[in-house]
Amino acid sequence: MGIEVPSHPPEPVTLAIVGCGSRGQAYAAYALAESTKCRIVAIAEPRPKTRKLMAEAHTVDKTLVFNSWKDLINASEETIKTVGKRLADAVIICVQDRMHLEVTLAFAEQGYHILCEKPMATSVEDCVKMEFAVKKAGIIFGMGHVLRYSPYNKALSEFIFSGKLGQLINVVHVEPVGYFHFAHSYVRGNWSKEEESSFSLMTKSCHDIDLLCHWLAPSVPTRVSSFGSLLHFRKEAKPKEAGTATRCLDCSYEQECPYSAKKIYLDPVSKGQTGWPAATIVDGIPDIENITSVLQHGSFGKCVYESDNNVCDNQIVNVEFSSGETVSFTMIAQTEQICERQTRLHFSHGEIIGDMSSFTVTDFRTGETTRHTPKSEGGNHGGGDIGLIRTFIEAVRTEKQELLGTDIADVLNSHLTVFAAEKSRKEGIVVDCAGFAKEAKAKYLT
Repeated sequence: MGIEVPSHPPEPVTLAIVGCGSRGQAYAAYALAESTKCRIVAIAEPRPKTRKLMAEAHTVDKTLVFNSWKDLINASEETIKTVGKRLADAVIICVQDRMHLEVTLAFAEQGYHILCEKPMATSVEDCVKMEFAVKKAGIIFGMGHVLRYSPYNKALSEFIFSGKLGQLINVVHVEPVGYFHFAHSYVRGNWSKEEESSFSLMTKSCHDIDLLCHWLAPSVPTRVSSFGSLLHFRKEAKPKEAGTATRCLDCSYEQECPYSAKKIYLDPVSKGQTGWPAATIVDGIPDIENITSVLQHGSFGKCVYESDNNVCDNQIVNVEFSSGETVSFTMIAQTEQICERQTRLHFSHGEIIGDMSSFTVTDFRTGETTRHTPKSEGGNHGGGDIGLIRTFIEAVRTEKQELLGTDIADVLNSHLTVFAAEKSRKEGIVVDCAGFAKEAKAKYLT
């Protein structure tokens, strides 16, 4: 008889985190929960306290803690030259949106597998260039379209693809951003100005458009129209009672204002609630003193009606697909719910109505309605963050892009649909999606 050699579990996938803010932390948390699956071995983050907290949480060697992604990529290049090995198996890119292309291109060229936070980039040109670079590198590529990977949406997608209700004919999908979430991110925050980030349909809802395209595949978008504006968060809508105040802490109307920075940041911290969104506006752990300082001096303390934001707070998108299916999507800021999407899917033989927690399925042939409540794994996006990073790690370990259920070409195509919708909104036209995509690829790849 031969000697049976005991099998050993695979080595954990090693990761470098570029950008240790809320999104980087959300993905990195998986390494703490599943240390046998992956571990963080290098980080890059310009904010000293945020960098220190991440390094300590994951016991990252001091020689692999960097102030910038360029320092990390340079160290990686030196390591490749001297020992023929990268610093990690994969990199998670969670820098500001306009940096995505430059950072992705640099790490792709060195052969790192990449998980990039949404959106892939902020211009048509950059998106096309990213697709070309990722394909050329032949790496595993994951996109931060976390909605695809939540237990709820995975169960919903499985039901759609089963064909049990016949052909999917129409989808009505609403994203309620949340009144104070929009004020935090898209009026006062990093995504408030198109020229510094991108338009709000891209920065907030590109993964909704991606999910809709996923559900209707292999049919593809053919025509798109869109309408929207910045209707409320502007000076003309400022309550008269607020007078000339430009900061919430100096405003006599603050207690009545739903968008009060004191209510959104300071009051929760004073009660010990130091998570999102307060945690995102300071370097390190938020406390009353540093939150107060930010509200007194920074953009997060400014009146929402006196800020220099310019992205839409309401937008609708209508899409026709190649087999005749239609989609209506609405992004709206002024809601009590925060990102709890509502969806109605209309089939030839039934209907599904869902709210990101549960969905009901009605079969017209039997008249029966059943409720499905997939178990959430917790965390952000109904478990979508955990689902994505888990799937990405497994795709890297097995070198199987197909495990992610998408690839860089799919990512580009759904992003081009978002760009086409914004072109429609700005120019007041119905945009031919195929023509738009063909022109974009021809223009930027020649």
